[in-house]
Amino acid sequence: MKVDEKSAAIDSYVLGAGEAAAAAAPATEAPPKESKKDAAAAAPAAEAAAGAGGEKKLSKNALKKLAKGKGKKKEKPNWGAPKEGGSKKKKKAVEKPKEVFKFVNKTPKGEKKDLSSSEMESAYHPSAVEAAWQDWWEKKGYYSCDPEDAMGKKPDADKFVMVIPPPNVTGSLHLGHALTAAVEDTLTRWHRMSGHATLYVPGTDHAGIATQSVVEKMLMKESGQNRHDLGREKFTEKVWEWKEEYGNRITKQLRSLGSSVDWSRERFTMDEMCNKAVIEAFNQLHEKNLLYRDMRLGNWSCALKSAISDIEVDHIELEGRTFLEVKSHKGNPNDKKGRYEFGVITSFAYPIEDSDEKLVVATTRLETMLGDTAVAIHPEDARYKHLHGKHVVHPFNGRRIPIITDSELVDMSFGTGAVKITPAHDPNDYECGKRHKLEFITMLSQDGSINKNGSQFEGMMRYDARIAVEEALNEKGLYIGKEPNKMRLGLCSRSGDILEPMITPQWYVSCDGMAKRAVDSVRNGDLKILPAENEKTWYYWLDNIRDWCVSRQLWWGHQIPAWFATIKGETRISKNDMENNKRWIVARTEDGAMKKAQDIFKVAKEDIILERDEDVLDTWFSSGLFPFSVFGWPDNTADLQAFYPTSILETGSDILFFWVARMVMMGLQLTDQLPFHTVYLHAMVRDKEGRKMSKSLGNVIDPLEVINGCSLENLLKKIEGGNLPAKEIEKSKKDQAADFPDGIPECGSDALRFGLLAYTVQGKDVNLDMKVVVGYRNFCNKLWNATRFALQFVSDFKPTSTLIDDLMNSGKATIRDKFIISRLMNVCDEMNTYLRAYRFGDAQRAIYAFWLDDLCDVYLELIKPVVYDKSEANADNRWTAQASLWLCIEAGLRLLHPMIPFVTEELWQRLPGRGTLGADEKDSIMVSEYPMCNDAYRNLAVEEAMEITKTVIKSCRSLRASYQIPNKTLTKFFIKTTSNEADIKAQVDDIKTLGKASSVDINVDESLIPKAHGIDVVNDQITVLMDIKGLVDFDAEIKKLEKNLSKTTPSLVTLEKKISAPGYAKKVSEDLKQKNLEKLEGLKTKVVNINEAIDSFKKLALLEKK
Repeated sequence: MKVDEKSAAIDSYVLGAGEAAAAAAPATEAPPKESKKDAAAAAPAAEAAAGAGGEKKLSKNALKKLAKGKGKKKEKPNWGAPKEGGSKKKKKAVEKPKEVFKFVNKTPKGEKKDLSSSEMESAYHPSAVEAAWQDWWEKKGYYSCDPEDAMGKKPDADKFVMVIPPPNVTGSLHLGHALTAAVEDTLTRWHRMSGHATLYVPGTDHAGIATQSVVEKMLMKESGQNRHDLGREKFTEKVWEWKEEYGNRITKQLRSLGSSVDWSRERFTMDEMCNKAVIEAFNQLHEKNLLYRDMRLGNWSCALKSAISDIEVDHIELEGRTFLEVKSHKGNPNDKKGRYEFGVITSFAYPIEDSDEKLVVATTRLETMLGDTAVAIHPEDARYKHLHGKHVVHPFNGRRIPIITDSELVDMSFGTGAVKITPAHDPNDYECGKRHKLEFITMLSQDGSINKNGSQFEGMMRYDARIAVEEALNEKGLYIGKEPNKMRLGLCSRSGDILEPMITPQWYVSCDGMAKRAVDSVRNGDLKILPAENEKTWYYWLDNIRDWCVSRQLWWGHQIPAWFATIKGETRISKNDMENNKRWIVARTEDGAMKKAQDIFKVAKEDIILERDEDVLDTWFSSGLFPFSVFGWPDNTADLQAFYPTSILETGSDILFFWVARMVMMGLQLTDQLPFHTVYLHAMVRDKEGRKMSKSLGNVIDPLEVINGCSLENLLKKIEGGNLPAKEIEKSKKDQAADFPDGIPECGSDALRFGLLAYTVQGKDVNLDMKVVVGYRNFCNKLWNATRFALQFVSDFKPTSTLIDDLMNSGKATIRDKFIISRLMNVCDEMNTYLRAYRFGDAQRAIYAFWLDDLCDVYLELIKPVVYDKSEANADNRWTAQASLWLCIEAGLRLLHPMIPFVTEELWQRLPGRGTLGADEKDSIMVSEYPMCNDAYRNLAVEEAMEITKTVIKSCRSLRASYQIPNKTLTKFFIKTTSNEADIKAQVDDIKTLGKASSVDINVDESLIPKAHGIDVVNDQITVLMDIKGLVDFDAEIKKLEKNLSKTTPSLVTLEKKISAPGYAKKVSEDLKQKNLEKLEGLKTKVVNINEAIDSFKKLALLEKK
């Protein structure tokens, strides 16, 4: 084997499979392809680990690792550098405390930031960069849209309209809001920059239950009063006062995220415009017989004394016997902590009428037996054939309770095969009661106490009654016992109260017809749901829809526009008797109700008494009207004509049915149009462990903690404030401290937005690792530093409005210039394609790669010697380099702007030439044109040539890394190529620049290549050789290798003896045998390679001496 071949073999061994790639990879090479799930996190995670500004070190070569005798990467002195230390201990440097950056915003509110008054900071500081721009954008009116500009334009083609999912007025930002804002504002800014008439409408939801609960708690804390002490009118005044003082927090927080909503059109779901729409919608639905009043079973919150919707129900799973605190109760005397027992099934017996026999039943809610109206058995159950048609007797009130047969409800193999039926307090029993026309006895009052139907237990709270009923049954000899039982408890998400199924009179919307239209709109393609897999959920919910209970027993909300009419002198006319439903008069005003009542009862106005329904409408009712109520419906306003239907509805997948479906149904019913043509559902945000973000887990991250930073102390306090088990608390605190030993650094809104967008892979839940998001602060920092560095290259450059055409038609552009312009055109195409398809993660990765890989790592490095050379001879090259760089930075910032608006505006404003580019020049990046691809400037041949150049540069860097050549020491390279000679020769200067070469010779005579050289066979067409004469201390390396060999050989001998020992084959497991064989082969290979390396170095040393 020749010496140069042996060198190649050594190089091949020492780098290994993975490390060879790492060592060989130059800064110019784009990152490898990754799965969509992991790609977004890769770069920033590495950056976060390395710290701001840290560069990746090239991997050590094999000779160094062998010399050290270890496989770990370790920093090592450069070749020929003096050794450190000896026996002397190195003095520890005293670290100077870091200076804390303090920013004071001196820009008057609404004025444009003056960037000329101070130099560009040397580091990126989000608080300074993001200050003032939002106020200026708003004042300039960039967020608004004139209806005349939008009138008649087609959605998406020329117009883009979107309403924000109105957050609760009681709320504060969470990461779901931040993801929503990032996605929606990216779309909005992209459409605005694309020249479309663009409107993004903000608003907040009055959040009936949540807001009433917040104000009631505040009232109790401040004055010891509840709402009933104040009365309805004064209480609602208090709520409005609270709303005015505290209710706009979330809109202020949305501003901090850079959301470019038209604040002049901000709506509140209980403002005058929305209230008018609610009243009209209720009336229209009633007039079309789609809204009615009925007595039905539903979720009841005893704490709120109101029905609540399914979306306001949380569930907890009980594995068995569990004790829980119930705040509305006095406390269980049988438990030290006053808690009540759940998760058990209690058996008791009903005496059979006129018999000594008893029928045993079981229940998880013993107190409901006070409302039992039947006991069901299976008609085929032979044990109970003799009981068909008989009755049991209620032990407390003597009520005769029929024994019925029901094959649908009863499983005769479960328990005793007999089931107690409480139709007024259980969903399954409710359906059974309807099938058998049973009596429906409600045994609970609205506050959860036992009512008059509860015999001697009347007045007791429900769980106190549970204990009392058990004791009373035991006294009567009817108590059998209880056992642990898995069960699921429904809790009110607002009050935490355990919910009860209750039959109450409520208003309902008939949904069958509306649901069919909504389903058909998706099936026929008029409405698109993305990701498409959510269509299954859409069909499931709407194909099986039940009528919608829209009334709530609250005081805060839209009071139902219905009046109960009686005639003076009438008595005992119950509003809750369904026979009196005709007396409920739905109207737009009380005067309108009075006129209708006169027509119905044919009496004078003075003889009619109208009493308005005290209930309010479900919050989702007004939210369902939001896409058109915000534009003035039912009035035919200019806004309604110009902006409705909207373009898209973007929201979380968790409210697809509860909100999105209702908007579609209401839009089709009331406007005969779909409210939008596309629904884009972002994923649910979970923590890095895949757990739902929850205050109880202590894993909720407030976006402001990321934007402004958060101390470790506050992060740990939040974990302690949750209800995790002690062990989990310690683990979570340890993990948090490991991830953020100094807390979460100030990242800014841009980094948060960019990081969240990286996770938006359609159809996937977001397992959010905050370290990854924090890593994107480093991207913003690199963007800042790269632009700041590049600005010195173009400080004397004067751009023109036709610069790209001037450059590409000048005939002066070099291969590197054409390459970067071609890559710019490519990323323009990708960005528009991805944003059009809602592929935000792909768009984020594309622009990230352009800035870091193409522009910073390749082009910026290549043109350094060009722009530094201000000679006359280099004038053309310098101009083309400056022009290309200015174009890429300017367009690159515009491409990035929809995703990270603040830093892009700040940097764009600092570019030379601002204010000199003609009448069409825009004052802000956000209203400038979004870059489009010009195919004429795409050049695949140049890109392929540059790829060859990058491959050669990578090889040069790999060889230099293999021999630990210091950066300041340039090396001579020789390139052998069979087919790429012209391309490589055309870019020799670029190879010298990035390959750290003093010279590059191509296809020279073999006699001119030094004998002592390193070699890298790149592929079957290219081989790179490097002159190493005088660069390596071969004797020193041989000694290190021999020392390594002296340590490795005994390990090999010991393992060989172990494997050949008697009994090894029988006593040792197959798994360990396999591991030992692999270790043996590794040691043998290592010994062979060390010997070959020693031999190679000896030969190279001899060659160098000749």
